[in-house]
This record gives sequence, structure tokens and C-alpha cells, in this order.
Amino acid sequence: MTAEGLIGFDNEKYLNVQTAAILERVSRFNQRLYLEFGGKILYDYHAARVIPGFDPKVKMRLLQKLKDKINVSVAHRYGSKPGQFGYPK
Repeated sequence: MTAEGLIGFDNEKYLNVQTAAILERVSRFNQRLYLEFGGKILYDYHAARVIPGFDPKVKMRLLQKLKDKINVSVAHRYGSKPGQFGYPK
């Protein structure tokens, strides 16, 4: 909540809407759906800085809310390919 009493990002609404949308899509794809999360899953301080009210842990809270209904695989790539993002080839 801001000083003016206005709410920025509504984390609870995000959790409810995303949970319902994910479960609905899972039911349409033979109980199997692969999702990719953009940004950081845990401690997304950049999003918290630029989106008023954003909880830096909201994506992890979403996974926790779905924990009895999903399996999670994590793939993480560290660094960049040569020549990408200004890195030398």
C-alpha cells in the first residue's frame, strides 16, 4: 500500500488468477503442461523495484500454492554465449 492508500500490484490476485489459469491449461493438455517462468523465480528485486507492491517472492509462492498438483524441473543457464550481449567471441 502506498502513502496515498492506493494498492499497486495485487499479489493475492496474481496468485489466484495465475493458479486458476495454470490448472485450467493443465486440464486441456492431458494433465501435462510445461511452463517457463521469465525473470527470477525467487527474490525478484528488479520487479519489486519497478512494480509498486510486487512481492519479490510471489513466483515462488505460486509454485508453493501448486505444490500438491505439479512436478517442477529447473533448468538454469549461467553466463552468455560468446558474441551474445556484447561478450567477445
